[in-house]
Amino acid sequence: MEKIEQLYHQDSSETVTTEDAVSKTMESAPRVSKLYLLKVLIKLIPILIHLRRDRREWVKREGRNIDTKKYIKHAEKTLATFIALGPSYIKLGQWLSTRTDVLPQPYLEVLAKLQDDVPPSDFSLVQETIEKEIGKIDQVFDRFDKKAKSGASLGQVYLACYKGRDIIIKASRPDIEKTVSRDILVLKSILPLATRFIDPNLRYSVEAMFSQFVETISEEMDYRIEARNLKTIRRNLSHDPTVLIPELIPEITSRHVLSMEYIPGTKITDITALDAMGLDRERIVSKVHRIFFKMLLKDSVFHADPHPGNISVTSDGKIILYDFGMVGRIDDDTRLKLVRLYLGLIEKDPVRAVNVLIDLGTLEPSVNRYIVEKALEFSIRSLHGQQVDRMEVKALIDLTNKTMSKFPFRLPKNLALYIRMSSILEGIYHHHKVRFQFVKVLADILSEEGLLREAYVEEARDYFKRLVKGIETSIGLAPILRSYMEADLHTKEISSRRQWLTSISIIGSGLFIGSAIFIQYNLFIGIAGLVASVGTFFATFAIARRKR
Repeated sequence: MEKIEQLYHQDSSETVTTEDAVSKTMESAPRVSKLYLLKVLIKLIPILIHLRRDRREWVKREGRNIDTKKYIKHAEKTLATFIALGPSYIKLGQWLSTRTDVLPQPYLEVLAKLQDDVPPSDFSLVQETIEKEIGKIDQVFDRFDKKAKSGASLGQVYLACYKGRDIIIKASRPDIEKTVSRDILVLKSILPLATRFIDPNLRYSVEAMFSQFVETISEEMDYRIEARNLKTIRRNLSHDPTVLIPELIPEITSRHVLSMEYIPGTKITDITALDAMGLDRERIVSKVHRIFFKMLLKDSVFHADPHPGNISVTSDGKIILYDFGMVGRIDDDTRLKLVRLYLGLIEKDPVRAVNVLIDLGTLEPSVNRYIVEKALEFSIRSLHGQQVDRMEVKALIDLTNKTMSKFPFRLPKNLALYIRMSSILEGIYHHHKVRFQFVKVLADILSEEGLLREAYVEEARDYFKRLVKGIETSIGLAPILRSYMEADLHTKEISSRRQWLTSISIIGSGLFIGSAIFIQYNLFIGIAGLVASVGTFFATFAIARRKR
C-alpha cells in the first residue's frame, strides 16, 4: 500500500499509511452477531433482486423502452435503505452513484442525491467530539453556528468564527470508527452473495472497487490525513490562478476535527445563479476538467470526489474546491500509461489505445482486438465531434453479442478512484448541456504541462520493448525453421554455400515474423521490416540461382 506523507504538523513525528488507517478502523470493530447480519441481509436482498432484474433488462434493451417509473421506485428504495443503514452504506451508495457499468441510469440519478444531502446527526453528540479534541466551543471560537451547514456520510460541516476570521469546521459523526468497522465486516460477509446478483464479468471490478472503498473510507475518517491531502493539492495548484483551495487552520485540526478557511461560492450545478452572474458555463466546465485532469496527469495526486457539493464558483469565475478526504494516488508508471492512452485518443489511434488498456490491466490480452478497437474508433469520432453511423454501431453490437460471452473490461483497484473522478466530472458536463470537447482540453493539458514529450519518450520505450519481444519470438522460432530446412537436404554434408543461404533465410524469416508481430504497434516500422524481409528473400533467391 502507498505511504501517505508525514502529516503536515511541523512538530509532529507521526507517519500514517493507508495500512495504518485500515488497521485503526478494524481495531474498533465490535463483534457482529448473526442476528444483526441477518437483519442487514433482509434489508439488502430485495434491493439486490430488483437490481439484478433491472440491470438485465437495461442491458438487453440498451436503456430503451423501459419502465422508468419502476426503476426510479426501486432506486428510491435503495436510497432509503442506505440512509437507514448508516454512514458506510451512504458512502457505498455514493460510490455506486458513479458506476455506469454496474447500475442502470435511473439508479445513478437517484443515488446521486447522496452526494451532498445526508441528514446531520444531533449537534450535542458532535459537540462532545469537538470539545474532547480541541477544547470548549465557547472558549475556542468567537462564534459557532450549531446548525449544520451540510451533512456528509462520515461527518458534518459547521460555520464558525475563529480569531475574527470566518471558517468551516468539519467534525466526525459520533463513534464513526466503530460504526464503519462493523459495517465493513458485514459487507465483507455479504460480498460473495452480492456478486452472484451481478454479471460474472463485473465481479472482478466490484471486488476491486470494494477493496479500494475500504482503504479510502479508512483514510477519510482521519482528518489529519485529509489535512495533508489539502496541503499537497493546494501546493500543486498554487500557480493556477483559476482555482481556489481553502487554507488550513492547523492549531484547531485533529483526528476528528478539520478547520479551514471559509470561501463562499455558488454551487457548480446551480445554472440559474451562474447565468445570473453572467458567467460562461462552457468555460467553467472546461476549466473544471482542466484542473482535475492536470492533477491526475501531472501530479499523480488528485481530488477523487468532485461531486457538485465539493465544487463552487466565485463571482469572477474561479473554481473553489472543498473536501479532500477522498484523494487518488497513482504511481508514475500508471500516470504515463494514462498520458499515452489520452495521446491515442487525441491522435485518433484506437490501436495504440487498446495496447495501453491491456498494459493497464483493464483488458485481457486475449481480447478480440477488432471489436474493442472498432468500439474505440466510434468513441474517438464522437470525442472529436464527428457523427457516428448508427448502422455501423448496430452492426458492431450484433457482432459483439455473437462473438463475446462477456465484455472483457476489468477495473484494477488502483484505477477505481480515477474512474470515479472521471464519471462525476462527466455528470457535471451533461448537467450543463454546453458545447465541450474533452480532447481539446486534454491536448491543451498535454502541451502546456510538457507531457507530450514524456508521452512520446514512453511510446518509444514501449515500441522498443515490443520490438525486442518480437525479435525474441523470431529467434525462438529460428531453430525450428532451420531444422526443417536441414531435413530437406539430400546429404548431411552441407556445402558452405547452402549454410550461408540457410543463415540468410533464417535472418529473413526472423525479420518477417518480428515485423508481422510489431506492425500492430507501429505501422511504419512494421511495414519497413516486412519490406526488408521480402528484399532479403529475393536477394537470397537471386544468389542461389546465380550459383547453381
